[in-house]
Amino acid sequence: MKRLSRPSWLPIDPYVLLLLGTVCLAALLPARGTAADVASGASTAAIAFLFFLYGARLSTREAVDGLRHWRLHVTVLVCTFVVFPVLGLAARGLVPVLLTHPLYQGFLFLALVPSTIQSSIAFTSIARGNVPAAICAGSFSSLVGIVITPLLAAALLGNSGGGFSADSMVKIVLQLLVPFVAGQLLRPWIGGFVTRHKKVLGLVDRGSILLVVYTAFSEGMVRGIWHQVSAVRLGGLLVVEAVLLAVMLLLTWYGAKALGFGRGDRIAIQFAGSKKSLASGLPMASVLFGAHASLAVLPLMLFHQMQLMVCAVIAKRRAHDPEAQEEAVPPVTPVAESRPAVGTGTPGR
Repeated sequence: MKRLSRPSWLPIDPYVLLLLGTVCLAALLPARGTAADVASGASTAAIAFLFFLYGARLSTREAVDGLRHWRLHVTVLVCTFVVFPVLGLAARGLVPVLLTHPLYQGFLFLALVPSTIQSSIAFTSIARGNVPAAICAGSFSSLVGIVITPLLAAALLGNSGGGFSADSMVKIVLQLLVPFVAGQLLRPWIGGFVTRHKKVLGLVDRGSILLVVYTAFSEGMVRGIWHQVSAVRLGGLLVVEAVLLAVMLLLTWYGAKALGFGRGDRIAIQFAGSKKSLASGLPMASVLFGAHASLAVLPLMLFHQMQLMVCAVIAKRRAHDPEAQEEAVPPVTPVAESRPAVGTGTPGR
């Protein structure tokens, strides 16, 4: 009967509400003229600072130690940067039946961005999986994505991505890669400061992303891009994304089993290999798509919330798997003329 009670995962992620509120603000009060120039400059600086912090946070030692589990990391990278893009390209056949061409471009971009870090770690921990592997897999994906995502976008989107060109590659290097490398180089001196002020800098991270969203959607409103999207098209996009998420969740779970990974590693692969990073994708889309960034990030924003809700349910179910219960309860030493109690052990965290 307890299973019938209201699950705690139903409420929407508060940060997603902030993102939606920022979109509404951009729709009601878009930045125009001088305000738009100021917002664009601030957004550019915020993106650079965001990736500088990413570089400062990534522990080189953890990254090197993670290489020992290379099969798991290669599996996650293949899921993120090979399988996802292939499925994204396959969705081209849904245009114009379910998706418009601009929405498809955003959907394909969604398939190119790297995996998440924080939520992959959190869900892996809840499901009692291999948390260190999830940390390394998410970090590797984010690091590789800074280079791979723009290259894939150049190859698969080309100029149809809303202005993607050689200039965009230069912007990627200057706004994303250079700050990231600078953060890595300065980590020995500022790493302690970044760790001590993790919560405050986390707020800076999220505030920067909100600024990027406001700038992108403001420009989209001024240019009238949102008149191209209808409720029917949004519904079609949600259906396509639900199918994409379901396919990746099944493929990562049963594919990892076929490759011989244990339960803990399979959990890490499923959560790290089936999700996409909103934090990395939004700044990249702003640089790559320019004025068309609002439609480009819409599929990613919807997929982000969908993956959080679905993976929360899966993680809780994984935590109650018989294998998880056996791993959580330490073995009991048999005592003469006594029988082990059934159902008295308390479950792990």
